Amino acid sequence: MKINWIATASALAFAVSTALHADVLPRYQTDSDWYADAQIKLAAKLQTNNQFKAKNVILFVGDGMGVSTLTAARILQGQQAGNPGEEGYLSFESFPHTALVKTYNVDAQTPDSAGTMTAMMSGLKTDVGVIGVNEKIERGECSTVAGNEVSTALELAEIKGMATGIISTARITHATPAATYAKSADRNWEDISDMPEAAIAEGCVDIADQLVHFEANLEARFEGVDVDGLEVVMGGGRRHFLPKDASFNSTDAVSEIEGDRTDSRDLTQEWQDLYSNGTYVMDKTGFDAVDAASTTHLFGLFNESHMQYEADRSNDVAGEPSLTEMTSKAIDVLDNNAKGFFLMVESGRIDHGHHAGSAYNALTDAIELSNAIQTAIDSTDPDETLILVTADHGHVFTIAGYPKRGNPILGKVVGVGETEPSMAADDMPYTTVGYTNGIGFHDLGTETDGDASYNEDIAAGRMDISAIDTTTSGYHQEALIPLSSETHSGEDVALHANGPGSQLVQGVVEQSVVFHIIEQALDLIQE
Repeated sequence: MKINWIATASALAFAVSTALHADVLPRYQTDSDWYADAQIKLAAKLQTNNQFKAKNVILFVGDGMGVSTLTAARILQGQQAGNPGEEGYLSFESFPHTALVKTYNVDAQTPDSAGTMTAMMSGLKTDVGVIGVNEKIERGECSTVAGNEVSTALELAEIKGMATGIISTARITHATPAATYAKSADRNWEDISDMPEAAIAEGCVDIADQLVHFEANLEARFEGVDVDGLEVVMGGGRRHFLPKDASFNSTDAVSEIEGDRTDSRDLTQEWQDLYSNGTYVMDKTGFDAVDAASTTHLFGLFNESHMQYEADRSNDVAGEPSLTEMTSKAIDVLDNNAKGFFLMVESGRIDHGHHAGSAYNALTDAIELSNAIQTAIDSTDPDETLILVTADHGHVFTIAGYPKRGNPILGKVVGVGETEPSMAADDMPYTTVGYTNGIGFHDLGTETDGDASYNEDIAAGRMDISAIDTTTSGYHQEALIPLSSETHSGEDVALHANGPGSQLVQGVVEQSVVFHIIEQALDLIQE
């Protein structure tokens, strides 16, 4: 007879536990909801699937989503539902396996997204500001790229015959998504107009060009390899694919001339020429019309630059899909491949909200990321799909003071047993969340575009906010140190995992370990 050792161990543990409860623990302790909830969660962990190989992997990256952001977003989500907030969970926080990830770059204590995402995609750490290359690179020097390119998990998945996809609410040529497919001496070389003439003359290619011609580039690097290209690409950054000519402007262009390219090339048309059966979309109407069952390749560019903050999305001229909608559509398209898929989904604007000193926008986008992850959970089989959720780095975003339970997370600190805001030593109230550095205080009322603060003067330091509603969408928190933009932080970030291979997510690990977890689950490297 085959014994289910996990179930047996679980039953034995709880039998012993129950016996002890009867002798040493008061009834009001064991009857507590907190106590019972903990038992249920531990029992679930004991029943965790011990399968290690996955058919699919979805990597979710909350750009800038440090631990304090997770905590604050969780509380805000709960409070928006009418609860105190602290008791809830984001969708992925109930995953059975969690680790802390060290985020430093080879040359930097506090990292940037180019170096961190390259680590997650390739299995090795590299320098600040470079994409898809190792640390031997010299940033901005085209000649140092050749011979220092790394292979990414997405490229290996393509070579294995899997379907592949990239989603971002940032420009699809921005650092995090670019690190899945591009090789560049500088993260800022998003199109040819961003590159120095010397780099162009030496043969380096801009990031947008590399995305459109990903299939040919990958086949050229590996003799005998035949791939079918990226099945799904969705995000912002249309300007990097269009020529600098007003006649190419899209219906929702916000600039007089939308395109930035100085080589007269329309890369959106080049993509359509390459994938004649594919679908190119640039607005919500086009997105909604996509039939996932029959779509072989999908290319969506929904904004001139970054996509809108989730709170501001309804104001987009042509309409944008949400991160949740893009994730759902991508899974439906990628799932057509019987060999499985690899999908990277980035919530890029969490990072931008923090940079702008807008906790409201950062947290709202973090909640939307949680919604997208829930959609992925609901749309996939946990026995087949490994879901990883992490961040590339954190921010200097803090939760401070001694507010009472249920106090608005975006509000002023009100102490336990009190009804009025607590006063600092300067006899002024202060908010629970704030920033160590950045643009500082701005009260923009009901403004939902977090980037509106960049139109204002830097106003760091203490302000009298006694008469101000700090919970509004347009409120930007105080900052101690005046900077034109708030900065990243250097502390560890969380990694949450569910599905086959998630058991390896534990302890404190280097960021490069994320690649190895993906590779192990999918067997991307064939001996």
